[in-house]
Amino acid sequence: MPRGRYSLHDPHDHTPLAEEHFQCAPGPSGWRYVSRLTGPAGEHRGSVDLALDDLGRPLRLELHAGDWQVRGAALDGVTWVRTDPTGLNATEGNVRAHAFTGTSPAFLVATARLLRLTPSSVATRVRLVAFTDPVLAPRTVDQSWALVNSEAHATDNGPLTVDEYQVTALDTGEQHAVHIAGDVVLAAPGIELEDLQSPPSRFD
Repeated sequence: MPRGRYSLHDPHDHTPLAEEHFQCAPGPSGWRYVSRLTGPAGEHRGSVDLALDDLGRPLRLELHAGDWQVRGAALDGVTWVRTDPTGLNATEGNVRAHAFTGTSPAFLVATARLLRLTPSSVATRVRLVAFTDPVLAPRTVDQSWALVNSEAHATDNGPLTVDEYQVTALDTGEQHAVHIAGDVVLAAPGIELEDLQSPPSRFD
C-alpha cells in the first residue's frame, strides 16, 4: 500500500498551494485513494476519497475543500452533488462524461487506469468533469491522452515500469507530460512526489 506526500504548486508561477498526504492500493472492487491536504502554513485544506471499479470507473468520489463538499459516482455518465459551506443548499449535476478530474494526482492515475493505453494505441479522447479549487466548481473538459513511452527501471523491489503520457487540452491545444509508475504519479505539471514510503502497486 503506497503511502507518501505530493507537493502541489501553480504550474505557471510555481506558487506553493498545498501538500497532499496520501495512501492508495488495489482492492476487491478495483482501486482506492485517500488523502488529506494541508496548506503552506500547515492548515487543513481538504481531503480526497476516490474508489474505482476494475474498469477504472469512479465507484465513489468524495472531495472536501474548505467547507465545500462534492460526492459523485459514475451514473448515466457521471453524477454528483455539491454542497455549499452552510450545508443548507445542495446542487446536483450530471454530464455525459467518462470520469472526474481535479488537482489531486489521484485523478491522473484514475484516467490512465480508465483508458488502459498501450504504446501502440492512438491518442484517445476523454471527457471529464473537473472540480476546481477553492470552491469545487464543476467544469467539463475534453482531453486527449497518448502513451508515448513505457520503460522498465531496475529497483531493489524488481523492475518498475514508468509510463509517460502526453495529455492535450482539446480546448486550447496545450500539451503536457505525465509520468506514472503503477498507482503513483512521479511527475506532472503542478505536482511533485516528495516522499514515498513503499513501492507503487502494480495493476494486473
